[in-house]
Amino acid sequence: MSKGPVLIDLEGKAAEQGPDTAPPVPDIAPVPQGQAMQAVATLAARRPSRLARWFWSILLTLLGVVVSVAAWDFVTGLLARSPVLGWTVTGLLALLGLVMLAIALKELSAFSRLRRIDTLQAEAEEALSERDLGKARRVVSRLTSFYAGREETRWGRDRLEEYGGDQFEAADLLGLAEVELLGPLDQAALREVEAAARQVATVTAIVPLALADVVAALTSNIRMIRRVAEIYGGRSGTLGSWRLTRAVMTHLVATGAVAIGDDLIGSVAGGSVLSKISRRFGEGIVNGALTARVGVAAIEVCRPLPFARAKRPSVTGLVKRALSGLFVKG
Repeated sequence: MSKGPVLIDLEGKAAEQGPDTAPPVPDIAPVPQGQAMQAVATLAARRPSRLARWFWSILLTLLGVVVSVAAWDFVTGLLARSPVLGWTVTGLLALLGLVMLAIALKELSAFSRLRRIDTLQAEAEEALSERDLGKARRVVSRLTSFYAGREETRWGRDRLEEYGGDQFEAADLLGLAEVELLGPLDQAALREVEAAARQVATVTAIVPLALADVVAALTSNIRMIRRVAEIYGGRSGTLGSWRLTRAVMTHLVATGAVAIGDDLIGSVAGGSVLSKISRRFGEGIVNGALTARVGVAAIEVCRPLPFARAKRPSVTGLVKRALSGLFVKG
């Protein structure tokens, strides 16, 4: 009896099945969510509790008293032992006090300029809603004086002076100021946003260290917001930069703009591209896109005039220009 292979006829079923008829492999890879930027937004937008504010206020006051008393005892004791060294240290402490006073005045000046920009925004929106040409002319006059010392706005100021009198509608006058005066500043602000998005995306994609992407995103976004404020004339100090950062992040968290959706993935990465690249590169793209969203929000907060005639910056366009050449497109 032969022990060769046995052929079992399955009535043609084997011929019907093959690799071309097999079901597709399900895609179980997690969609990048931009965890670093979401952590940064949540951290920056979080308001400390009243108990925490009381704790830090009392602690800092107590430390200030302790340091002051210790410095006073040290200087008086040194004066008793060596008058020359005592007066030298007294002069250094007085110089330190002057430097601290200068820093405080700088911070107050920064807050004043930020409030001035907020006032211009509110008055411009009021003039547009009421179609009040008189209010629009006052806004343009204050805006021109605000940028009087900026060389990059000289051409725009000359154009406003030449053609501003021919405008008889509030929207036309503010639109002329928006295009001619704020145009160069808008371009500079967009370059800052693109640079920050590029940096955050690159660090997220190539640095595997834990929390490195969060630190890079936090520092890059704070620096970007500060630079945007400086471009539009805010010149925010340390406290002013943090206030702006909190204002921008709070707005983004409240509106849900830090959440990544299919529309953003499709517009930034073409949808199918994210399935062809590594998860780190996908996170880099999404973090870069969310950084661009933060940048656009910062521009809207720091810009003296609302977007009316000029087109609001597109997050998709910003990300495509920022990430051009960093990632291979499929």
